[in-house]
Amino acid sequence: MNDHGEVAIVRWPGQTPPVEDGLAALLAAYHLQTENEKGEPVADVDRLPQRYRAEITDPRTAFASDVVLVALLNDAVVGCLVVTSPNNGQSEIKRLWTAPDSRGRGVASALLGAALTHAAEQGVHTVRLSVWEWRTGAIALYERLGFTVTQSWDERQQLVCMQRSL
Repeated sequence: MNDHGEVAIVRWPGQTPPVEDGLAALLAAYHLQTENEKGEPVADVDRLPQRYRAEITDPRTAFASDVVLVALLNDAVVGCLVVTSPNNGQSEIKRLWTAPDSRGRGVASALLGAALTHAAEQGVHTVRLSVWEWRTGAIALYERLGFTVTQSWDERQQLVCMQRSL
């Protein structure tokens, strides 16, 4: 038992409380950290590639055909995850990120559980994702949830592709 409160997952947009600012902050942290880990650090959001800046500045447009799940802990936005629209029975999980000070509280697991439930409700039979090979904690979490490494669909080096049947 802990006194950290319970993680609540909401779909965005359309849910209350408003989460847009918190979502933008999480996406910014995700992209800045990822660029840093790839050895291509940038000083601020304005120096990120345009495709990433677009997600941060206008997530409503960037993810218009996707479902964005946002984790709340005591009404604070602490995590996010994007599930792409089904395509030939498959969806992809993208942008899973938990605020560093909220890690270890089940946020990522709750987001992934909600994403898998959503995908199943949409008739998806396979959920896939890609993760940088140095994110070993994330890979271990995905494996605990039944994802297995599969042949890469992405040409970027150091990217691990995984999938799970529903």
